[in-house]
Order: sequence, then structure tokens, then C-alpha cells
Amino acid sequence: MAASTTTLPVAAARHPIAGSLGTLMVGALGVVYGDIGTSPLYTLKTALEWAGGSAAEAADGMLSLIIWTLIITTSIKYVGIVMRADNEGEGGILALMARLALKGRERRGLVLIGILGAALLYGDGAITPAISVLSALEGLKLPLPAVTPYILPLAVVILVGLFGLQHKGTAVIGRLFGPVMIVWFLSIGLLGLLGVAAHPSILFAFDPRHGLRYLATHGFAGFTVLGAVFLSATGAEALYADMGHFGARPIRLSWYGIVLPMLLLNYAGQAALVTAGEVPEGGNPFFLLGAAWLQVPLVGLSTVATIIASQSIISGVFSMTRQAIHLGLCPRLNVTQTSATGYGQIYVGLVNWLLMFFTIGLALSFGSSDNLAAAFGVAVSLTMLLTTLLMYKMMREQWHWTLPLALAVAGPLAVVDSSFVTANLTKVMEGGWVPLLAAALMFLLMDAWRSGRIAMAHELDRETMPLDQFIKSMTNEVKVPGTAIYLSRRAAVVPVAMLHNVKHYHVLHMRNVILSVETEQVPRVGPGQRVSVTDLGSDFYHVLLRYGFMEHPDIPAVLETCLCGTEPFDMMQTSFFLSRVSVDDAGPQRRLNPLFRHLFAWMHRNETDATEFFRIPRNRIVELGARVEM
Repeated sequence: MAASTTTLPVAAARHPIAGSLGTLMVGALGVVYGDIGTSPLYTLKTALEWAGGSAAEAADGMLSLIIWTLIITTSIKYVGIVMRADNEGEGGILALMARLALKGRERRGLVLIGILGAALLYGDGAITPAISVLSALEGLKLPLPAVTPYILPLAVVILVGLFGLQHKGTAVIGRLFGPVMIVWFLSIGLLGLLGVAAHPSILFAFDPRHGLRYLATHGFAGFTVLGAVFLSATGAEALYADMGHFGARPIRLSWYGIVLPMLLLNYAGQAALVTAGEVPEGGNPFFLLGAAWLQVPLVGLSTVATIIASQSIISGVFSMTRQAIHLGLCPRLNVTQTSATGYGQIYVGLVNWLLMFFTIGLALSFGSSDNLAAAFGVAVSLTMLLTTLLMYKMMREQWHWTLPLALAVAGPLAVVDSSFVTANLTKVMEGGWVPLLAAALMFLLMDAWRSGRIAMAHELDRETMPLDQFIKSMTNEVKVPGTAIYLSRRAAVVPVAMLHNVKHYHVLHMRNVILSVETEQVPRVGPGQRVSVTDLGSDFYHVLLRYGFMEHPDIPAVLETCLCGTEPFDMMQTSFFLSRVSVDDAGPQRRLNPLFRHLFAWMHRNETDATEFFRIPRNRIVELGARVEM
């Protein structure tokens, strides 16, 4: 019997974003802008400390650099250009990499750029909570100097509580994020306005020549200050990564209408105080903007805002981990959905605890936000440079821009990004090596996993046979009632579990289904394109389930909606046969280099069981062993 297929062409499905424009803008303020919104706590203070010399003389130049960093890097690059490069509504460097590098023939160079960008963001996910919470609590030093010895322990307690509550999800507290951040932005804008009103001449710093003059007259020391100036834009990548939660329009309107004006006012107010000589050496101009009685309440508001910023980056790391799993860059991990309605609200336990230990370790090791600032910008600036490189490929290959136009846009952005990267690299020995080391480790693990999966699939293919040939040879086998489902990545070859089942028991079920689950390089797949059923003849079927890289597979739920032949699936009459593959990393085969081989074997042994990942009922599972030498 010739194979017949019932299928529909794969199409991406945009996740419906519920809510009015105003509601989405408020939500974006709470989730998207936590990191960049709390950067005034430490950016100008750090820049002044790195500059040395006369703070008053340098303030207007640094303010000019901060202003134009926000305009060029955030407003023009991310909000104006990069957010146009969505992957069916989703953003982030992995989504961009999937759109460019994994559709059709895989392009290893672009895949490695995406892996490196994701690895760097894991380092940022650990540093952001530490520097944000510390910088907020350090505001207590001036009004309450007696609490100074307790700031670090208090920061650790807050961080432990933050990570300890992650498993409960953010559905309830998330509703408070937006309103709190509205209060935050209005407060910092008003405080900045008071500083500007007292010293309006600081507004001349909006002229970019002030920043260029500072760089031209301060030599290498002035150039290194760019690393501190860059701290004002460290949350820009979140604008892109969180597109799928709120959509591009609410994020853009929130930025131009609220966030950018309030940030510019606050930075200008801080610089005005410094220029007027009202900030003592080592003082934080942010907390001096208000009256003395406001400083303690401002520390409280700052702490809440930094907790929100930390929550946002932690949730972003969880989301990026799920993308990496579905794109084949990370082993299966236990991903828990913490909300029935918020698809982005997930919890990844292993990532959460590793991130917590790393974050607390950074806080204890560096001891203050000043020390952490040297480590903060390296990872994010490198990620931004990699995003620009991918954007150039997007301009040329998918937007079909001419070479001169693409170079005219991407070239200057790459120069700006490279300047920030170089400036941050001057602080490698002072702490910048920490995120680089973390990123190198993550890159190594992801590339080893990706390479190992490819090598293991090749070895498994050598141990099986073509499926059509197998079906023709099975005419005399005894058949037992029920349905057998064999999970397999390849549709054209016999699953190893099926071969072992026939070899040991010499029987087949009345209906045999080879089930493949594919992750499409789009965030979500429409319900009408979820299932493809192919009748292979002789009661054999191939069922292909398609998911996007932002979705969580649920095999039983989908099977209950489709037919193989004329019969629906009855889970009580269905058995799932899985191959429990054991990797022998000490075998004679040498398809992978030794380091990758051992790393892959270790990750493969410890990845989450496929039954949990695909939500297969445990009482319907039969596992058969297989051994692969790599």
C-alpha cells in the first residue's frame, strides 16, 4: 500500500497579546524596563569614579555621552531598528539566530554567534540582581551611616528571598510591577527636574560636542569611562527579548513617552548637582537629588525597583533557557509553567539555583556595586555587538537592503558597539573576567550538546535500517491488540526501540505509530499545522507533531485530537516505547573531540526524562535500552 499523507503546510502562529494598549504599556514598564530603568542608581556615580580628576569639570561631558548612548544604542538601534527583526512576534538573540541560521540549511557560523550571545546573557542574568540590589541599599550610607556594615548581609537576604520565591511564579506580584515602575519613573523624573531647574545650564550637555570634547581631551582615561557610560544602556537587550510578551508598539510608546524622558531628566539632574559641587567625593548624586527626609523613602522605592529589575532578568533567563532547549542547544530540563494564562511565566529549577549561587557569590566576592560595575558591562556590550552582526545579515538577506545602505546603518552601530566592548575590556582584570568566564563555560556546554546530538544521531542511524524496508519484512510477525507509539527523531529509519522490541519479543501491535516531535524555527505553530499523519501501510503510521520554540510539548493532549486510520487514540490501549540511550564516551569511536564527548555524555546522563518533558503518562511507558559509542 502506498503511503498517503494528511498534512498542512507549516505556518507560524503569533501568540495573541491580550490587553489594551494602555495595559500593555504599563506591563512593559514593569517587565521590560526594570534593568535600564534602575541604571541611574549607579551609572553616573561609577563614571565619575572611573574618570578621576575634577568631577565637576567632567560631569557635563559624561552626561552628554550618557544622553547620546541612550539615543543611539537604545532609541535608534534597538527601538528603531532591531525590534523590526522579530521572529513571528518574538525577539531576542536566539530568536534572531533561529530566523537567520536554522531555516533551511544550518549555518554553523551564525549558530555559534547566537550561542555566544545567549551565553553572555547568562552572565548578565547573575550580575544584574547583585549590582542593582547593592546599589539601592547603599543609598542608606548617607542618612543612616550606622547600617553600612549590614548592607551586604541585607542584600544577600533579599537575593535569597527573591530566588527562593521563583517557584511560586510572578502571576500575582507581576500585576504590581507596572504601577510600581510608573511611580519609580515619575519620581526619578521629578527629582531630576528639580536638579535641572536649579542649574539649567546643564542642558547644554545635550549637544554631542560636549561628549566628543571630553573623549578628545582626556586620552585613555576618558576612553575607559565609556565602559561606565555604557551601564546606562545595559537593559536595552531586554527591549528586544521581551517583544513577545507585549508587542513592539507598547514597548516603543513606553520608551519614547515615559522611560526615555524620565531617564534623561534624572541623569541631567544628577550631573547638575555634580557641576555645582554639591556632591561630596564618593557620594551618589542620585540619592542627593531629593531633600534629606526623602533619602530613606527613596532607598525603599529603589530597593523595590531593583527587585523588579532582578525579577525581570531572571524570568528572561528562564525564557531563554526554554528557547535553547527547543533549539537543540541545551539538554532537556524540568520546565514548570507557573501560570495558566501567562505563557512566559515559567520556572526552571536548576537554572534558578545555579543563578542564585552565582549571584550571591558575586555579591559576597565584590562586596559593593562600585566593584561589580567593572564586571557588569562586558557581557552585555559583547551581546549587543553580536546582535548588530546578525542584524547586518538580516538587512542583506531578508530585508534585501543594498550593500551601501546596510553598511551605512550597521557600520556606525558596529563602531559604537565595538567602542563600548573595547572600553569594557580594559576592566577585565578588575572583574570583567567573571562574566567572560561564565559565558565561555555556557558556550562550551551548549556547543558540546549541539555537536553531541548530531554525532549521536549519526551513530544511531548506523544501527538501524530504512523504515519502508522494515515494514515490508514484517508481514509474518504476530500482532497483539492495542497501539504502540515509538518516539523517533527520524521518520525514514526504524526507531531503535522498535527494532529491539521485534528482536526480543517477535511481536508487533495492531497499530504501530512512529512519532516525531519537531521544533520549528518559529515561536509558535498554529493549531491547524500541529499534526501531520502519514499512512505507511500495513498498519504503520508516521505522526509528526510540530511545536514552536516558545511552546511546551504535550503529546497525549495532541494525540487525543487526531486519527490514525479510522480509529482515535485511546490512551488506555496505547503504549509508548522509548529508547533509553546510554552514551559510551570511552568507546573506540572518535566522532567528537574528547572534551565535547565527555561533556555530552555527562549532560545526556543528567538531562530530564523525555517522559516528563513530553508529559507522557508514566504508566503507559515501556523503555528499551540502547548503547552508543562516541
